[in-house]
Amino acid sequence: MFKRILLAADGSEHSVRATEKMKALLLVSKGTVDVVYVVNGATSKSDVLHSQNKSEIERKRKVKLRKVEESLLEVGIEYKIHILHGEPGPTIVDFANRNQYDCVVLGSRGLNRFQSMVLGSVSHKVAKRVNSPVLIVK
Repeated sequence: MFKRILLAADGSEHSVRATEKMKALLLVSKGTVDVVYVVNGATSKSDVLHSQNKSEIERKRKVKLRKVEESLLEVGIEYKIHILHGEPGPTIVDFANRNQYDCVVLGSRGLNRFQSMVLGSVSHKVAKRVNSPVLIVK
């Protein structure tokens, strides 16, 4: 059914639940997943101000995705992690549309609740603009 899935993750509980639903889709079809984590301008600035070097920044970002990565490893799903920069909604949409996925999976809410209340949620933006089917997990 689904051979290539894009999973948008930010380390939030919603993205961990999205990972579990995505695993169920892939275990049947033996497909692969690309995991994207988008670093926006404010997060990037904060990371630079609160870290001593680039490797520390990279380590902190990987820690945010640790639960997602462990979950994929435990069932042997082939995956690749992409750390992207920009506004999350448009960045995910652009990446998904350029790479032609069978499905895009993401949580209904992420780590930045204020932004989703003011600007509209990332999941809503992705669902409206991605060419592939989108699964939003509560």
